[in-house]
Amino acid sequence: MDSKGLSRGRSIFAHVLLIILSFMCLFFFYILFVNATHSHADLQKGFSALPGKDLLRNLSNVANDGTFPMFQGIINSLIVSGCSAAICTYFSALTAYGLYAYDFKFRNVAFTFIMAILVMPTQVTAMGFLRLITKMGMYDSLLPLIIPSIASPAVFYFMYSYMQSSLPLSLVEAARIDGSGEFLTFNRIVLPIMKPAIAVQAIFTFVGSWNNYFVPALVIQSKNKMTVPILIATLRGADYMNFDMGKIYTMIMVAIVPIILVYLFLSKYIIAGVTLGGVKG
Repeated sequence: MDSKGLSRGRSIFAHVLLIILSFMCLFFFYILFVNATHSHADLQKGFSALPGKDLLRNLSNVANDGTFPMFQGIINSLIVSGCSAAICTYFSALTAYGLYAYDFKFRNVAFTFIMAILVMPTQVTAMGFLRLITKMGMYDSLLPLIIPSIASPAVFYFMYSYMQSSLPLSLVEAARIDGSGEFLTFNRIVLPIMKPAIAVQAIFTFVGSWNNYFVPALVIQSKNKMTVPILIATLRGADYMNFDMGKIYTMIMVAIVPIILVYLFLSKYIIAGVTLGGVKG
């Protein structure tokens, strides 16, 4: 087989593989949509590959359920996830910049300390965290879901690694020579270079905060402050008379929409960063 035929065979194989992987990824979203279009009685009959006619009815049942504040829950999740993504990416990038651009005595100690926190599970510190926010008067509020996002060792490490590969220190030194302040240098020079990394971590942080169930279930008691995962768990934990699978699938489908929109909005920065890296290479 000549090189042209071999190249064509590889291209066909790659396309077939991508089609299979795309089908595997999108199939579950399709099934979720199909289930959201069926009533509870239809879902109890078994699997169906075709959409039903009860989507609007399920949406109406979820939206008009007096014991289930769907819109308030979505707003709460948007506030928590959006604020968490913003402060997490900004302060993680700022911390990474401080350790990358400054050569001070305890820099390696600080880096090691941050990495040590990375391996500490959230469940280990849950009770201490709960006692702390209770004493600070922040129990049953959204603040404990947002403020801890400032300290994210995983995001810090990603930002630090990205700076090592994409941010030359000569650029920072040139800005200092020109009289630029440190925060001005970071906000006007470093952040634009970090856009691809910030976009990636903003998506991950937003999705992680949006899907977080453990911490909100620990600190939130009022229904008007509950986030989407707690509301979905409330639907699933309903008694036999109020249990409705159609409402559950519909709520899950609605909960996925903001995540998709955030990805579509930020994906252009990721693609631009990959393209820029390819051009530099």
